[in-house]
Formats: sequence, C-alpha cells, structure tokens
Amino acid sequence: MEQVDIVVIGAGVVGLAVAAELSKHFADRSLVLLERHSKFGQETSSRNSEVIHAGIYYPTGSLKANLCVEGNQRLYHFCRAWNIPHQRIGKLIIARSEQEIPVLDSLLEQGQKNGVNDLELIDNDQIARLEPNIRAVAAVLSPSTGIVDSHQLMLRLEWLALEQGAVIAYQHNVQGVEHIDNGFEVTYRNPEDQLEALRCQWLINCTGLSSDQIPSFLGIDIDNSGYRIYPCKGEYFSVPNSKSALVSHLIYPPPLKALKGLGIHATKSLDGRMRFGPNAIYTETLDYDVDEAHGQEFFNAVTTYMPFLDSEDFLPDMAGIRPKIQAPGDPVRDFIVCHETERGFEGLINLIGIESPGLTSSLTLAEKVKGLMS
Repeated sequence: MEQVDIVVIGAGVVGLAVAAELSKHFADRSLVLLERHSKFGQETSSRNSEVIHAGIYYPTGSLKANLCVEGNQRLYHFCRAWNIPHQRIGKLIIARSEQEIPVLDSLLEQGQKNGVNDLELIDNDQIARLEPNIRAVAAVLSPSTGIVDSHQLMLRLEWLALEQGAVIAYQHNVQGVEHIDNGFEVTYRNPEDQLEALRCQWLINCTGLSSDQIPSFLGIDIDNSGYRIYPCKGEYFSVPNSKSALVSHLIYPPPLKALKGLGIHATKSLDGRMRFGPNAIYTETLDYDVDEAHGQEFFNAVTTYMPFLDSEDFLPDMAGIRPKIQAPGDPVRDFIVCHETERGFEGLINLIGIESPGLTSSLTLAEKVKGLMS
C-alpha cells in the first residue's frame, strides 16, 4: 500500500492554501490532496460573495478575528504578487435610522479592538458624497474591505501546490479513515469507482460541508465535541446592470443577531454587477436552487436602503451553503482548527466550521496548520 507523509482532504480554497503552504514549507515530505469532485472549489469556495473581509464583526481574540485581520493583508499582498484580479472596493455598514447608530458604534469599537485600524464613522453628508443613491443616516466606512476573483485565487494556489511537488487527485472520494500505527489509512473511491487506500503520517481535514465525517470515521462523537455541521443555505439575487451602476461600494445593513449572517447586503463583482444576499436558511438537502418566491423578501429588505430598486429588478442568481457548527438559535461559534493529540490522534488536524471569513482567512489558516505541524 502506498505511503505518503501528508494527506490533505478537500480542494476548496482552504485545502488548496494548505497544500500550497505545506508543500512549500515541508519540501522534503510527500503530499497528496484528495478531492471528490472533478475540479477544485465546487462547493462553498465557489458559491459566496467573494468578499475580502476586514475582520470587524468577530469576537476579539477569536480565530475568526485574528486570522481574518491578518488574512486581509496577506491576501491583498498575494493577489498583487500573482496578478490575481481583485479590488479594494470598500464597504459601508449603514444605519437606516437613528435607532441603528448604536449598532454602528459597537461595530466600530469591535473592529478597532480586533486591529482594523482604518475604520471611520461617517455621517449623512459624507455618505451622500460616496453613495448618493442609497438611504442611510450614518455608516461605518471600511476601506480595506474588497473583492477577489476566487476562481483565479484557487487556480494559483493549485498551480503553486503542483509546482512544489504536491499531487492533487480529483475524483477521489474518501470513504473511510482508520487510525493505524504511526498515522492513518485513508480509503477512497478512485475515478474508476474502485476502492483504494493510502497511508499517511499527517491527515489534514479541509472538507468544509463534509468536515464532520472525518472525525466521525475515527469514532469522535461529533455532537459531544461540537463538530457537527449544520448546513446553512444562502441565496443571492442580482439586478440589471443599469441599476448596478448606481452603487460603487459594498453596502451592508447591521448584522443579524448572533451573527447567523451579515444580513442581506449588496456586493459588487469585478465586472461591476451587483447582487444581493445571502439570506440564511438552515437545510438538510444540499441543493443550490434559488427560490424565486424569495425575491419579495429581498426586495423588502434591500429597498429600506436602496429605494431606486423595483420588485421586478430582483433576478434569481445563485446559492451557496455554509458549513456552520452553530445549530439554529445557538450562539456564534469560532473556527475549529485542532491537532487532535488530546483525543489520541497524533497527526490529525481538523478544520471544521470554516465558513465566512474562510476565504479571507485561507492563507492564514494554512499558516496555522503549518504551525501545528512544526
């Protein structure tokens, strides 16, 4: 049976970043990245807002806060170095009424505690100069929030991993993991639907929506450990280009309670199109259909700050599913990045609950994994 040093499971943006980082840092070790789909980023990584977050919302000292704030600067540097399309477009978190201004004050304070040093509270007149077509009485301006071409980012990470000697095996669907002497035996189905196995010393779980399966294979109780994934669907609606041109920043209302989501917000793509979303619907079925009937919900939410839009402007666009580890109604949870030595699994590193800001934090998550292996 083939033996390698490192197996990474999952070729989303985080798994690719981990493979690129480890193949560079541990150049003398063999690394295989297993992915069940025929190419990278087919789930959460390619179905999101493509926003480079600043790190405002998350509890101070949390992995989400620390990895996002550092990841923001790392990702911009990486994009510049490799000519990955991106834009530091800036974001306004708005108050639609005087009653919402205290929420902005708390977000400003939270962001500054987290090390986001370029935030500014602006008034109605300043908003009107930046965004004359939106309705808001105040806003937090976040200049370092941006957007990135996630496909090009993943393509570059894939190239770097391969260039540095990693092997990427697409259409290799992991069926089980067994703990053995000095490591793990990973069983998978190959593209010919045959069962094969691979042994490794290090096993890195970056499987996103399936990330509770790997510990489950090894007998870890995913409920007692807090590792169970609760898929949460988010739909997006887009508007015609003529209306998209009326806004130039990302526009966010105050976040939903318990950070279930950041509210239905306006994002811009690199080609100037505007879409709205996501909503947040816990689901047990992993389908990516957009319910056209939800367009009215989006219209009602968005026209509180963009009155120039009509109900017929809202066109179903796409949907994504986030791998949440907070059950409906539960308090916000942090990323889980854990070397499972205390459970007796030396060499197993679980990355679980890597939802937003996972894209922004992908490079710093990979660096953290490297640190756990060093």
